[in-house]
Amino acid sequence: MTTFSVLLTIATLGCSLVAGITLIFAIVIMPGLQTLGDRQFLEAFKAIDRVIQHNQPLFIIVWLGSGLALIATTVLGFQLLEGIELVYLIAALLIYIPGVQITTAVVNVPLNNRIQEQEFEQLDDDEIHQAATDFGPRWIFWNNIRTWLAMLTSLLLLVILLRL
Repeated sequence: MTTFSVLLTIATLGCSLVAGITLIFAIVIMPGLQTLGDRQFLEAFKAIDRVIQHNQPLFIIVWLGSGLALIATTVLGFQLLEGIELVYLIAALLIYIPGVQITTAVVNVPLNNRIQEQEFEQLDDDEIHQAATDFGPRWIFWNNIRTWLAMLTSLLLLVILLRL
């Protein structure tokens, strides 16, 4: 096994795991939380996010490591690949870094931080409803974008692996 194939395998696994994480949020966690009342929805999301925000080590390794592995794979791929494999690798990088990693940093994390800063027990029902309305639809929309783009990235990387 070459350094490139190891890096490509790690990037593929990492991006696939991130796709799985965002998919679980899209199809299980957020729909489940939405069956709760606004206050319970926000409190439950806050509790889930707190685990992530307190740097759950495996989550951080998978999330950040996937992007780093993909960048390293692409740098090496410029030297070793040609043709459609190189095109797929560049496409994967251009989809994943802005579509998943940067979207997370610019949209989802700030929304999460806003939830973490709230003291929901001090808010009345109207304020709680407004907080849930401001948070939920936007977070879900961008998570769905991340999910599809992470899955597309994983597919591109799997195709490269299969063609090597």
